[in-house]
Amino acid sequence: MQAMIFAAGLGTRLFPITKDKPKALAPFLDTTLLAYNLKYLAQQGITDFIINTHHFAEKIELYLEKNSNFGLNIRISYEDILLDTAGGLAKARKYFSNEKSILLFNVDIITNINIAKLIDFHNNNNASATLAIRKRDTSRYFLFNKENELKGWINKNTKEVKSCTEDISEFEEYAFSGIHIINTELIKDFKEVKQSITPFYLEKACDTKIVGYRHDSDYWIDCGKIDSLQLAEKHIRNL
Repeated sequence: MQAMIFAAGLGTRLFPITKDKPKALAPFLDTTLLAYNLKYLAQQGITDFIINTHHFAEKIELYLEKNSNFGLNIRISYEDILLDTAGGLAKARKYFSNEKSILLFNVDIITNINIAKLIDFHNNNNASATLAIRKRDTSRYFLFNKENELKGWINKNTKEVKSCTEDISEFEEYAFSGIHIINTELIKDFKEVKQSITPFYLEKACDTKIVGYRHDSDYWIDCGKIDSLQLAEKHIRNL
């Protein structure tokens, strides 16, 4: 399966590390976030990558060139303006292979999720999209029914709710892990404008099978902040 790594963000929460480099090149262990995740996903059987870039894009390209793309097939999708997830997918669409689906992965996530199991789960459920989810504290949750199908979203701070039904009392709340699989057929009408994929998922959830893949037993750390980056390093060193 082909994978797209989202690496275009400004990395403002990692400042001052990102003062002179993109967050994808933030030091992690003896390498970088980008290299760590490329190697991890390659170990999981992914060898064909698209990486979207924007902030210090040229440094990512030079870094990959210097390291011979780590022996992987990598294409760069440069965004002159940030397009977010849905817009970024539209921009990168020309690089998609003929496979039915694509793995999407945020560059600042460190996890040991089993990609093969995630792919099998997606295929066995005949889903249009599969979101990796877990029970953790956050302010925004996706809502799933008893069949593990996405049916809504809630913001705990603002109390905003988006749902396929008025009654959400039987829905389970799960936090999104920034890892998902989407069938390329769903992407064909995306526009190259700044847009998150979340509203699209919520719009499609009422009549399209979008499922959640729980991975609570895996470790998962969002390294978007310096303290969490250090926490992830400590966790990996102690394994």
